[in-house]
Amino acid sequence: MADSNSKSTVTTQTNPRGIPVAPFIDDVKDYVSSRAEVEPTLRSFQEMISKYQFMEVNTQRRGQGLREKIPDIEKTLEMVRFLKLRKGSNPDSELETNFELNDTLYARASISPADTEEVYLWLGANVMLAYPLTEAETMLDDKLSAAQSSLKNCEEDLEFLREQITTLEVATARVYNWDVVQRRKEKAEGKGDDDEDKKGSGG
Repeated sequence: MADSNSKSTVTTQTNPRGIPVAPFIDDVKDYVSSRAEVEPTLRSFQEMISKYQFMEVNTQRRGQGLREKIPDIEKTLEMVRFLKLRKGSNPDSELETNFELNDTLYARASISPADTEEVYLWLGANVMLAYPLTEAETMLDDKLSAAQSSLKNCEEDLEFLREQITTLEVATARVYNWDVVQRRKEKAEGKGDDDEDKKGSGG
């Protein structure tokens, strides 16, 4: 039992997406035993901060892409549901609409709900596929739920990453301040021989 407990304490904690938790320093002496370890420790913290910042930028970019994609999926899903509704409630009445050819170009179109069996959906990478209305609705509904879930995860990850960066910045400040205090102690105790050596070599 003791072995399994010791292993669990060594395991790096992560958030649900596998991003590691930054080390929290309550007492610097538990982390740094001598001034010789200060520089490598500060360098290690800076490297971790850089990695978290890199992940933060990528997560922001992914979140922005999802924010742009979700309204498009919602709009397409709304249109599929509207076509299904018209086909069921008023199939003989033609539907007049503006059909988007590109961002600024539209064409007038007449749609017969009674003859509307399928819709064509963009899947990405210039691929378009025909789906029966019910299948299209299910697929878009799933796609929307997945995108909303991914966006929620992105927002949680961003908050988590910012917390880890703050934790490391606090840890950096604590180690740096500890080093300053140790240096003053050594100077007060007359151990600051390095200054004397510099004077001697300079003369």
